[in-house]
Amino acid sequence: MKRDFVARRRWLALFVALFGLSQALLWYASYAGGAKALIGDEQTYQATALAILDGGRWMPGTIWPPLQPLWLALLYALFGVHVWVAQLAQTVLFIASAALLRDFWRRLGGGVAAANTAAALFLLNPATAAYAHWLWPETLHLFLLLAALCLLARARALAAGIAVGFAILAKSLLSVFWPAFLLVFVRRGRSREGVRLAFAFVFGLGLVTAPALWHGWREYGKPMIADSSIYNLWVGLTDRWRSDYVQDMGGVTLPEFLTSAATPQQRNAIYLDKVRALVEAHGVPALLGAQLGRQYFRLFSAKTPLVSQLPGAACAGHLSAYHTPAWLTRGLIAANDLLHALVLAAAAFGIAGWRRRPDRLFVLVALFTAYQLALFLLIHVKARFLLPLLPFLCGFAGSALVALRRRIAADPRAIASSDDLLRFTPPRIAAGVALAVLLLFLAFAGPLLDGLCAA
Repeated sequence: MKRDFVARRRWLALFVALFGLSQALLWYASYAGGAKALIGDEQTYQATALAILDGGRWMPGTIWPPLQPLWLALLYALFGVHVWVAQLAQTVLFIASAALLRDFWRRLGGGVAAANTAAALFLLNPATAAYAHWLWPETLHLFLLLAALCLLARARALAAGIAVGFAILAKSLLSVFWPAFLLVFVRRGRSREGVRLAFAFVFGLGLVTAPALWHGWREYGKPMIADSSIYNLWVGLTDRWRSDYVQDMGGVTLPEFLTSAATPQQRNAIYLDKVRALVEAHGVPALLGAQLGRQYFRLFSAKTPLVSQLPGAACAGHLSAYHTPAWLTRGLIAANDLLHALVLAAAAFGIAGWRRRPDRLFVLVALFTAYQLALFLLIHVKARFLLPLLPFLCGFAGSALVALRRRIAADPRAIASSDDLLRFTPPRIAAGVALAVLLLFLAFAGPLLDGLCAA
């Protein structure tokens, strides 16, 4: 018992040291040689937040949901207009997300050690931690998503509905998927309790989203929050490269889309006609084949948004938004690649070895994963869109790594307890190897297949 306590203290000390080092390097990277430049939608969220502070409209358009600029405006109103204020606040959300991941994975049956390992993998990866330093809504959205799952696990339906509502106001990802959350209440059959909880969930979601939906109805004749689906479908079908930020057409296409007509419905109709013409010209099989050969390389790419923004060749999709010295650039890329590969490979074995009977929370996570993979087969994909799936990948990875450590330790009691969660028979090991190879190929082979920066 004492030996286990000492070992846990050592692991905790090592984690704290590594996490402190990772955070220190990221903060240094953000301001070394000058503050990191805002890129893409970051500029829009910042400009909208400042306009709101000056009395501007809280929903100025139909492409971007309103919560992120409102969140930034609130922080700036309270603490001054400084990007580092948002970075500090979102770092708190990032750490809280790891705590929620730990809680959720324990409730899913992963065990304390696996949940701790999952949270550690999530926190230590600089590519994941860096999301808190950017003005995209990814960190806020992920915190709300994980909060909703933990609340659903406790049958806190009203609070879960409010969390999902806010998540939709941060990113449109859940706009179509949210009814699937009601599956959590199916176990109560047709009982009044089940109906009451489902109603409370929908009421909480509607309470939060009603102002934005009413705004959409009043402005555009349709109860909408944000609708960039047709635009993203068109860009996704016309992308050429397996890495994002390589001759990226999103920024070029968006002004054309916004000026193509006066209303969202008219713009969508114009670009839906373009999509139909593209399908007719190339055929569904050819288009789907091209998408399969490109989209998942972009989604699972090891060239994460952190790597893309570090100094490097523009022809390889580097934006050089950071002004880091060479030693820090190399160090962050190495840590990014190592943690990215570890999570993907270990998660593959965790998925292949999982043997617990799936409960409704597990089914909900599986449906959410399938929904995202189906969605990103068609629409425009950037590597940052993997973030909502990363906590679950970290969970499976944590379970696999704990099972591996127990087998190396050759502790029969520990091995027996881990066998309740994972089983590594030869077919499962073969499946794990195949899935790990596939994920690592998607993560690292894209730039090589594209021949980027070739002379």
